[in-house]
Amino acid sequence: MSRPQPLPASALPAAAARIPGRIRFSDCDPAGIAFFGAWFTLANAAIEDFFDMTLGVDFHHLHGERRTGTGFVHAEADWFSPGRMGDRILFTPIVTRIGGASYSTTLHAHRQETELVRFRFVNATTDLDSARSRPVPEDLRGALARYAASCESLAP
Repeated sequence: MSRPQPLPASALPAAAARIPGRIRFSDCDPAGIAFFGAWFTLANAAIEDFFDMTLGVDFHHLHGERRTGTGFVHAEADWFSPGRMGDRILFTPIVTRIGGASYSTTLHAHRQETELVRFRFVNATTDLDSARSRPVPEDLRGALARYAASCESLAP
Protein backbone atom coordinates (compact mmCIF):
# COMPACT_ATOMS: atom_id res chain seq x y z
CA MET A 1 0.00 0.00 0.00
CA SER A 2 1.44 3.35 -0.98
CA ARG A 3 1.36 6.21 1.46
CA PRO A 4 -0.99 9.09 0.53
CA GLN A 5 0.59 12.44 -0.19
CA PRO A 6 -0.61 15.58 1.58
CA LEU A 7 -2.90 17.89 -0.36
CA PRO A 8 -2.90 21.66 -0.04
CA ALA A 9 -6.18 23.04 1.30
CA SER A 10 -6.77 24.80 -2.01
CA ALA A 11 -6.87 21.41 -3.81
CA LEU A 12 -10.12 20.46 -2.04
CA PRO A 13 -13.50 21.35 -3.55
CA ALA A 14 -14.32 25.04 -3.15
CA ALA A 15 -17.87 24.14 -2.08
CA ALA A 16 -16.68 21.86 0.73
CA ALA A 17 -17.30 22.93 4.31
CA ARG A 18 -14.41 24.27 6.36
CA ILE A 19 -15.04 23.51 10.02
CA PRO A 20 -12.82 25.47 12.42
CA GLY A 21 -10.95 23.75 15.23
CA ARG A 22 -8.07 24.52 17.54
CA ILE A 23 -5.39 22.40 19.13
CA ARG A 24 -5.57 23.03 22.84
CA PHE A 25 -3.12 22.45 25.69
CA SER A 26 -5.08 19.33 26.73
CA ASP A 27 -4.61 17.83 23.23
CA CYS A 28 -0.81 17.89 23.45
CA ASP A 29 2.10 15.92 24.79
CA PRO A 30 4.81 17.66 26.88
CA ALA A 31 6.51 18.87 23.66
CA GLY A 32 3.35 20.78 22.68
CA ILE A 33 2.56 18.42 19.78
CA ALA A 34 -1.00 17.14 19.38
CA PHE A 35 -1.18 13.57 20.65
CA PHE A 36 -2.47 11.12 18.01
CA GLY A 37 -5.44 10.05 20.14
CA ALA A 38 -6.51 13.66 20.64
CA TRP A 39 -6.82 14.01 16.87
CA PHE A 40 -9.75 11.56 16.88
CA THR A 41 -11.51 13.68 19.51
CA LEU A 42 -10.89 16.80 17.41
CA ALA A 43 -12.15 14.98 14.31
CA ASN A 44 -15.32 13.83 16.04
CA ALA A 45 -16.01 17.38 17.25
CA ALA A 46 -15.58 18.61 13.67
CA ILE A 47 -18.05 15.98 12.43
CA GLU A 48 -20.60 17.06 15.06
CA ASP A 49 -20.20 20.68 13.91
CA PHE A 50 -20.42 19.60 10.25
CA PHE A 51 -23.81 18.00 10.95
CA ASP A 52 -25.15 21.17 12.55
CA MET A 53 -23.42 23.86 10.45
CA THR A 54 -23.51 22.27 7.00
CA LEU A 55 -25.92 19.35 6.84
CA GLY A 56 -28.63 21.00 8.94
CA VAL A 57 -29.06 17.80 10.97
CA ASP A 58 -28.90 18.28 14.74
CA PHE A 59 -26.29 15.72 15.78
CA HIS A 60 -27.32 15.70 19.43
CA HIS A 61 -31.04 15.42 18.65
CA LEU A 62 -30.32 12.57 16.20
CA HIS A 63 -28.48 10.62 18.89
CA GLY A 64 -30.57 11.73 21.88
CA GLU A 65 -34.25 12.06 21.06
CA ARG A 66 -34.19 10.11 17.78
CA ARG A 67 -31.97 7.35 19.26
CA THR A 68 -30.02 6.95 16.00
CA GLY A 69 -26.28 6.48 16.35
CA THR A 70 -23.69 7.32 13.72
CA GLY A 71 -20.66 5.67 15.29
CA PHE A 72 -17.39 4.89 13.59
CA VAL A 73 -17.09 1.25 12.55
CA HIS A 74 -13.82 1.93 10.77
CA ALA A 75 -11.36 4.76 11.33
CA GLU A 76 -7.91 5.33 9.94
CA ALA A 77 -5.58 8.27 9.69
CA ASP A 78 -2.43 9.38 7.92
CA TRP A 79 -0.35 12.05 9.60
CA PHE A 80 1.72 14.36 7.43
CA SER A 81 2.91 17.13 9.72
CA PRO A 82 2.66 17.74 13.48
CA GLY A 83 -0.07 19.91 14.89
CA ARG A 84 1.02 22.13 17.74
CA MET A 85 -0.62 23.71 20.73
CA GLY A 86 -2.53 26.83 19.67
CA ASP A 87 -2.77 25.89 15.98
CA ARG A 88 -6.01 26.91 14.33
CA ILE A 89 -7.15 24.07 12.09
CA LEU A 90 -9.74 23.79 9.35
CA PHE A 91 -11.38 20.41 8.94
CA THR A 92 -12.81 19.67 5.50
CA PRO A 93 -15.20 16.70 5.29
CA ILE A 94 -15.76 14.95 1.98
CA VAL A 95 -18.53 12.36 1.62
CA THR A 96 -17.19 9.41 -0.36
CA ARG A 97 -20.00 6.84 -0.09
CA ILE A 98 -23.60 6.60 1.06
CA GLY A 99 -24.82 3.05 1.60
CA GLY A 100 -27.94 1.49 3.04
CA ALA A 101 -26.98 1.65 6.72
CA SER A 102 -23.60 3.38 6.57
CA TYR A 103 -21.71 6.19 4.92
CA SER A 104 -18.04 7.04 4.43
CA THR A 105 -16.18 10.30 4.74
CA THR A 106 -12.67 11.58 4.34
CA LEU A 107 -11.81 14.38 6.75
CA HIS A 108 -8.84 16.59 5.91
CA ALA A 109 -7.24 18.72 8.66
CA HIS A 110 -5.23 21.73 7.49
CA ARG A 111 -3.23 24.49 9.11
CA GLN A 112 -3.51 27.10 6.38
CA GLU A 113 -2.42 25.22 3.21
CA THR A 114 -0.57 22.43 5.04
CA GLU A 115 -2.44 19.16 5.49
CA LEU A 116 -1.62 17.82 8.93
CA VAL A 117 -3.74 14.67 9.01
CA ARG A 118 -6.28 12.89 6.82
CA PHE A 119 -8.93 10.62 8.30
CA ARG A 120 -11.08 8.02 6.57
CA PHE A 121 -14.21 7.00 8.45
CA VAL A 122 -17.03 4.56 7.90
CA ASN A 123 -20.03 5.41 10.06
CA ALA A 124 -22.81 2.90 10.66
CA THR A 125 -26.28 4.09 11.57
CA THR A 126 -27.73 2.12 14.46
CA ASP A 127 -30.80 2.01 16.63
CA LEU A 128 -29.30 3.00 19.97
CA ASP A 129 -31.94 1.10 21.96
CA SER A 130 -31.54 -2.26 20.21
CA ALA A 131 -27.86 -1.76 19.23
CA ARG A 132 -28.74 -3.00 15.74
CA SER A 133 -28.06 -1.59 12.33
CA ARG A 134 -30.73 0.63 10.80
CA PRO A 135 -30.99 2.44 7.47
CA VAL A 136 -29.47 5.90 7.18
CA PRO A 137 -32.39 8.22 8.07
CA GLU A 138 -33.86 9.91 4.99
CA ASP A 139 -33.11 13.46 6.19
CA LEU A 140 -29.48 12.55 6.84
CA ARG A 141 -29.21 10.62 3.56
CA GLY A 142 -30.60 13.60 1.65
CA ALA A 143 -28.29 16.06 3.41
CA LEU A 144 -25.23 13.89 2.76
CA ALA A 145 -26.21 13.44 -0.89
CA ARG A 146 -26.78 17.18 -1.43
CA TYR A 147 -23.45 17.99 0.19
CA ALA A 148 -21.63 15.31 -1.83
CA ALA A 149 -23.20 16.66 -5.03
CA SER A 150 -22.08 20.20 -4.19
CA CYS A 151 -18.53 18.87 -3.71
CA GLU A 152 -18.79 16.50 -6.69
CA SER A 153 -17.36 13.80 -4.40
CA LEU A 154 -19.50 10.81 -5.39
CA ALA A 155 -19.28 9.06 -8.74
CA PRO A 156 -22.63 9.05 -10.61
